[in-house]
Amino acid sequence: MCLPIIMVTARKEDIDKIRGLGLGADDYLIKPFSPSELVARVKSHIHIHKLLLEAGAEEKHAERKESKEGELHYRNLRILPHSRRVYLGGQELALVNKEFELLLFFAENPNICFSKDRLFDRVWGMDSMGDTATVTVHVKRLRDKMCRVDPKAQFIETVWGVGYRFRID
Repeated sequence: MCLPIIMVTARKEDIDKIRGLGLGADDYLIKPFSPSELVARVKSHIHIHKLLLEAGAEEKHAERKESKEGELHYRNLRILPHSRRVYLGGQELALVNKEFELLLFFAENPNICFSKDRLFDRVWGMDSMGDTATVTVHVKRLRDKMCRVDPKAQFIETVWGVGYRFRID
């Protein structure tokens, strides 16, 4: 079972936050803090983790076909991880490395909402320089490239106040 982890610490340097989140914390709260803020953050993370558990159960029943080569198919989207190619409606998408990795991560975790911090950590890694704004930029580029081929291709969904999810229904 996955439980939310909130680090409560007096360490407020950026490197400490990055390390804490990189080690798997879901949130980072710096002392001193208001007890009501802590309660609000705990409630928020419990809600998010409940949604993740529900999405995990739904994912088991999703119509995802995976070939022997590990290809992922969702509606008219086909992802070939081994050859690092993506086809939408039969047309190949030209994706840069991080766009491909981000799309693959989403496709391997359908219907699960991820924060920008979590996506940055999972796709770029904790040793990367930069911030979560790069996630927003890459999501926009992915959406634009997919929309140019199929304007109805709405796979990456924004969950306001939380992050993004790869919607397959």
